[in-house]
Amino acid sequence: MAEAQLTLGPVYALWDGPKWRDFYFRIADEAPVDRVVVGETVCSKRQHFTEPHLAEVIERLEAAGKEVIISTYALVTLPREIKQVRETAEGSPYPVEANDLSALNFLKDRPHTVGPLVNVYNAPTARVLKSRGATAICLPPELPLDSIAAIAAGDPGVELEVFAFGRMPLAISARCAHARSKGKIKDNCQFVCGDDPDGLAVKTLDHQPFLVLNGVQTVSHTCQSLVGELGALRAAGISRFRLSPQDCDMVAVALTYRAVLDGRLAADNALAELKAIYPAAPLSNGFLHGREGAAYIAAARSA
Repeated sequence: MAEAQLTLGPVYALWDGPKWRDFYFRIADEAPVDRVVVGETVCSKRQHFTEPHLAEVIERLEAAGKEVIISTYALVTLPREIKQVRETAEGSPYPVEANDLSALNFLKDRPHTVGPLVNVYNAPTARVLKSRGATAICLPPELPLDSIAAIAAGDPGVELEVFAFGRMPLAISARCAHARSKGKIKDNCQFVCGDDPDGLAVKTLDHQPFLVLNGVQTVSHTCQSLVGELGALRAAGISRFRLSPQDCDMVAVALTYRAVLDGRLAADNALAELKAIYPAAPLSNGFLHGREGAAYIAAARSA
């Protein structure tokens, strides 16, 4: 079985440039992750916040021995976005991660990875993507363990990765509900999403936490944590695990996952650590157990 590896996904939220840069500098220096996906994924209007720092972030990550992957947009609606995706796909000296079908079109026959925002629900789909150049696929976070195991057993010919930590990406829209909630429109949003570096909570009419807005993206209120299921996922043939950045100590998150994968920390203790590291959101694992995603299913204990 291949050695277990950790991937740090792209930052979905809008962080100001220095915070974004310093986050990745610390990841480079301290986090036990094998690869890092960088670049704007959610909204092309945010690109200018991080673009000035991208080269030095990549240099720092590479100097620390991390593999660097460049992200593409999850939704392309404008000609300039098409141009940017094409230029990234065709000109990047680093591997590129596709987050929608437009990027896949430009990446055809070029080695690339596929992110969790592309729907890959079975082994034949994975094999098609492999035939077009995909070398690794991060599966959507809503898949149950049985489906993940079936895809791995189908020998798709690519490395499979599972979304193991983070608020789950659920939807993305051409409209910006985040801006609208603050009395703005998308074309003149004034980047109000930057006021909420971990997203804007949405509650039901009964005032129950429900979802979180991140610009044009909707993510889960809960934070998926599969730290207790790493063993089962390994047994199913998964060797790559993705940590999605939240506004918390992601170095500590990575250290916790690495310790569990290496057998140095029990899952129960790891779960307690994660709750302390990221108290802003309840942890969940319902999707993996075939339940509602917001649920947390405790591991069965032997008598």
